[in-house]
Amino acid sequence: MIQSLNESMSIIRILPESVANKIAAGEVVERPASVVKELLENSIDAGASRIDVYAEAGGKRVIRIEDDGCGMSRDDALLAFERHATSKIKSADDLFEVTTLGFRGEALPAIASVSRLTLATRHSSEASGTQLEIAGGKLRDVKEITWPGGTRIETRDLFFNTPARRKFLKSESTELGHIAGHVTHYALAHPEKSFRLASMTHEILNTAPAGSLRERLYQVMGKQTLDTLVEIEPVQRMIAAAPSEAYEEEAEAPVRVRLSGFISRPEVHRLNRNQIYFFVNRRLVRDRLILHAITEAYRNILPSGVFPIALLFLELPATEVDVNVHPSKTEVRFRHASFTHDFARDAMRAALLAARPMAAFPVPSARARRDPGASFEGNDVETAESMREEQPATQAGTGAFGKDEANRPMPFRLSSPQPDPETGRLPFAPEPPSPSLSGGVRWSPQTSAGGLSAAIVSSTAEPASAGGSMTPASEECGRQPMQPEPLDSTRAAAQEAPAGAASSADEFPKNLRALGQVRESFIVATNDEGLWIIDQHVAHERVLFEKHLRERLEKRVEGQRLLLPIVVELNPEQQATFESIAQELLANGFEAEPFGKKTIAIKSAPSEVRAEETERLLIEILDGSGRDARTVSLDSLRHRIAASVACHAAIKVNMPLTRDKMEWLLRELGKTKVPMACPHGRPILLRYSMRDIEKAFKRI
Repeated sequence: MIQSLNESMSIIRILPESVANKIAAGEVVERPASVVKELLENSIDAGASRIDVYAEAGGKRVIRIEDDGCGMSRDDALLAFERHATSKIKSADDLFEVTTLGFRGEALPAIASVSRLTLATRHSSEASGTQLEIAGGKLRDVKEITWPGGTRIETRDLFFNTPARRKFLKSESTELGHIAGHVTHYALAHPEKSFRLASMTHEILNTAPAGSLRERLYQVMGKQTLDTLVEIEPVQRMIAAAPSEAYEEEAEAPVRVRLSGFISRPEVHRLNRNQIYFFVNRRLVRDRLILHAITEAYRNILPSGVFPIALLFLELPATEVDVNVHPSKTEVRFRHASFTHDFARDAMRAALLAARPMAAFPVPSARARRDPGASFEGNDVETAESMREEQPATQAGTGAFGKDEANRPMPFRLSSPQPDPETGRLPFAPEPPSPSLSGGVRWSPQTSAGGLSAAIVSSTAEPASAGGSMTPASEECGRQPMQPEPLDSTRAAAQEAPAGAASSADEFPKNLRALGQVRESFIVATNDEGLWIIDQHVAHERVLFEKHLRERLEKRVEGQRLLLPIVVELNPEQQATFESIAQELLANGFEAEPFGKKTIAIKSAPSEVRAEETERLLIEILDGSGRDARTVSLDSLRHRIAASVACHAAIKVNMPLTRDKMEWLLRELGKTKVPMACPHGRPILLRYSMRDIEKAFKRI
């Protein structure tokens, strides 16, 4: 009776070794890219100067990594697959001064426990090499082979004995994209080494040893990206004596911290953090502290919701950073966190402020001034950056934020020309159009300060106080609509006048009659309800978006053949994304095919898009459908592509429209399913009711 009671109370048991190994593998091996990361780190620690990576079926079927490192002896090769076996640390004290990428001794046994693994290696001290075959963590064969030196590890059928984990893997192109990301990261971190990545169909990356980081950036990312980056010359700073008594010894010998790398100019940014690479002692890490430092460095320089390109290398003594925080070794903890944050922020900020050549913001050509394009947000930030390069520097962000402009992040401006004291106009600003009977009434900054026209201009752009031309209304998706202000010189009744807002009505306003344009960017219309202001770019964007979706569903999207193919250079992740969505691109009017190792040739594009916009549009689609978006449904992908095409093809700001064109646009907008918001959620119309107008004029 007592024995049975004791047996029933014993609910804690020791797991079998096979189960424990699989749990450990789950911490280290999340997907094929995790295998590549761990083996790459081992190759680098082994002193390899050449590393070849081969992946088949996105790494699910085969991963093979071969290097010319120091290799292993027969005894070491056998010991390497025991748990917690490592040559890189000897005691607990070594954990506080880790100088290698790998040190836990978990990678090889974890990988071997969930795959069929073959190891071939030879150390220079031995005449012959050793080959091991392991399946599911069990040693199957050991034999002597002829091997030139270095190590080759091949894994097959990853997660063959854990089918539940295999089900969670994504498509082959998605997994290959993650692998390409890791190889790219370490190729950037070690320019002195040669890296090669190939799949079953083609070679994705092949870099020869480079003499500098700049040369390696050119190899991996291409000249176009390199030209948009600002180099951070190596900056050093000494950590002051720590206030704690425990750090008295370190205070006697100040610690030297060094930062170098590249960051993007403010006019170039991305939709996500995928192109922020941060290395601590050449270890790729994800660190919120440094991400916050980057955000602070770009504060009031980049608009919110977008991110720069950054390649940063922080070097500091191993005793100043704890890398033993996470099994995957991608998180670290800094001993002097506040100092490290401020040092990184100040170094980046100084580089941004120092690199202010006018060449970064070229004076636009006459064509660009006539049709400078709009700035977009959401899936369109790539378009925003490139279009903003064609605009005068003074159009980079003046007034579109309304009253809260000073409190919002502003685009970076190298120099802000002052308006002419006599005319009030800015240099390079286009001449204000004269009233035209055929084109309707158009208002300009020189309109009289009194009357309805001044109220409209004041409500939408506040040009007089800013002294500059207005920012396109499509500057930021999802922004709160601008608030109308009553025309009272003292503004005493400002709080009483109700704020204008997008119409809450479910149906589109009827019987709209176009009156004219404000700064050739906003259509002013009226009906019995009051006054309406329509953003012409996003209105046309909504019309084209729904038109493109309809044509895509009916499989009749027209592609326009280009006179000459456009050759576009892609980075490894963009190559993987292109392969995964090539058929959908073709169905949306793009005809493109590989043209060399890292380039594609675009032969046709959607008929609505201008030829000079084609490359920008395709890169935007590939980046928007990249690492974070590869799991989206086909329907979501179609919406993303349609939204990007619509933005590039839509009427731009600062574009004069005839009355007929304005009337046509309002009619077509009324036929759409969602006429009150653009594909990115930005409001299209603002309503100023008769009551608002009468109250502003003190009639009620």
